[in-house]
Amino acid sequence: METIDTRPWWHFGYAWMIVGGPLLVVIASFITLYIAISRPDPVIDDDYYRKGIEINKTLNEQRDALAPAGQARNHAATGIKPMQDRSSR
Repeated sequence: METIDTRPWWHFGYAWMIVGGPLLVVIASFITLYIAISRPDPVIDDDYYRKGIEINKTLNEQRDALAPAGQARNHAATGIKPMQDRSSR
């Protein structure tokens, strides 16, 4: 004769293995939601666009300052003389 196990489902380890993963994800999502609500992001500075333009100007000036060195390096590597800039004539 076969015996039937009449214990409740939470007494079986496989049930906890199946339920445990999704349950852990749900708990982690609530923790993440709490952190997101309790620590809001700082407000972006209203002048961020002008600061970005200034940063780009600074980067362009640095690139233009290195242009002669870049032309000399390319000439040394290829042996081809760089073209003269038409605006400097």
